[in-house]
Amino acid sequence: MKTRSMAALTAILVVAPLVAAAPGSPAAAQSRPGGSARSAESTLVGGIDLDTVTIPELQARMDRGSLSSVRLTLAYLRRIKAVDPRINAVLRTSPTALTQAVASDLRHRLGRTRGPLDGIPVLLKDNVNTRDLPTTAGSLALAGKPPAADAELVAKLRAGGAVILSKANLSEWANFRGARPTSGWSAVGGQTHNPYVLDRNPCGSSAGSAAALAASLAQVAIGTETDGSIVCPAGMNAVVGLKPSLGVVSQSGVVPISAEQDTAGPMARNVIDTALTLSVIGGDTVRAANAPDLAEAAARPGALRGKRIGLWRLPVLGAEVDALMTRTAERLRASGATVVEVDLPYQDRLAELEFPALLSEFHRDIDAYLATREGPRDLAGLIEFNRTHPQEQSCFAGQELFEQALVAPPTTDPAYVAMRAELTDLSRRSIDEVMAEHRLDAIASPANPPAWTTDCARGDNDVIPSSTPAAVSGYPSLSVPAGFVGELPVGLLLMAGHHQDTELLSLGAAVEHRLDGRRAPRYLPTLPATGTTGGATR
Repeated sequence: MKTRSMAALTAILVVAPLVAAAPGSPAAAQSRPGGSARSAESTLVGGIDLDTVTIPELQARMDRGSLSSVRLTLAYLRRIKAVDPRINAVLRTSPTALTQAVASDLRHRLGRTRGPLDGIPVLLKDNVNTRDLPTTAGSLALAGKPPAADAELVAKLRAGGAVILSKANLSEWANFRGARPTSGWSAVGGQTHNPYVLDRNPCGSSAGSAAALAASLAQVAIGTETDGSIVCPAGMNAVVGLKPSLGVVSQSGVVPISAEQDTAGPMARNVIDTALTLSVIGGDTVRAANAPDLAEAAARPGALRGKRIGLWRLPVLGAEVDALMTRTAERLRASGATVVEVDLPYQDRLAELEFPALLSEFHRDIDAYLATREGPRDLAGLIEFNRTHPQEQSCFAGQELFEQALVAPPTTDPAYVAMRAELTDLSRRSIDEVMAEHRLDAIASPANPPAWTTDCARGDNDVIPSSTPAAVSGYPSLSVPAGFVGELPVGLLLMAGHHQDTELLSLGAAVEHRLDGRRAPRYLPTLPATGTTGGATR
């Protein structure tokens, strides 16, 4: 028998009995006493807790043969079926996920694994091209035929043996459509809910990626950010999110807003998994062989001793968040770090210039992307599509940002060129000057306010300034769970200098270990009104 045929037969023999016991099948119901709901919702599988296990722990078990990728993948598929109806974070699962897992198990048995993500289920934000699954950016305009090719980062994930598990809901067009959008809503997927309190917002636009991770619906996820859309959802859902330095992760095949600021980045429930995912999608930026050392180094006594961290408080995010930052600073100081209060300059000017620059860049970049897809061929066609499809207006009707981008100056205009040059200069100086003055290893700030109540009629209020300096400068930023305001998570955002991604992840692992700021969600339906509001991020 030919090798290819033997591999196919092996896949059938391994997968068939598992699919027979997959969620919703009679065999599955019979195999679980008392029905399927309780066991399907459990985060326990094969003696491990999906909510806390790390990729190195999973890989060690797969190497020993005590866990298979098929079993791990099936556990996540069961959780998606059981849990996702409450949070609406997952748009679709891959019909080939179990087949991908079988191939990984064969590689593990043969000693031919491809790296740290081999056999690990990964969720992708639905603005990242996949040749075998729809890629919609949340819009019905792209809901037809999938793209012709994978995004470059997806090709790297496949080459590394990762299991492409599912696509995640997002804020439609990455929150770059209406002037008052509702984060986590798209015409394709509806509204994603915050797993901690279901009527609260998950923050945008990587809302589905973060909410799904909080609910343990995948081991790692890919988000994207122009300004805040990885780090804010990470903070608001008590997970880890890295916005890498600009250019570390290829943007080829990712629905754009601005080539000057866009980046995809890894998200996970811990820093070690975030670092390992970056090592695959970002090449040599973080080497896989060194990434597991982060966990050991972070747990050592004195891991933070001698580190200097600047605290940018941002009281605009509220007294409760500020009090949490005070407690955070005290814990870091108790671990040997020096924490100094800082204020970042030039922020008013950055706020004045960023949006007009993004309008020009979006028109240029979205036209180039749409030319590669079936559907509207340019921004003007996209605007007309939204006008004539009522479902695109079912949460909020506006597309003011599209309309403003259509008439924005081209990126060849001298005024635009000067604007982007000033943005780059001031944003980098805002970080570089403060870090140099205080001899800092990083700057810390709150990543988000407590989650606001989701409301299509009101939309979001844009009052989350902490992500802007790193987003505009192209420098890395990392959100790690800091703690809670009542039942609502708040992240600590760490920023560092250009291409200091590895150093930032190392520091972030130590901070994560010291703060221990995450707990699993309880899916509370609501909380008493507190007046908390927040802002949209892209």
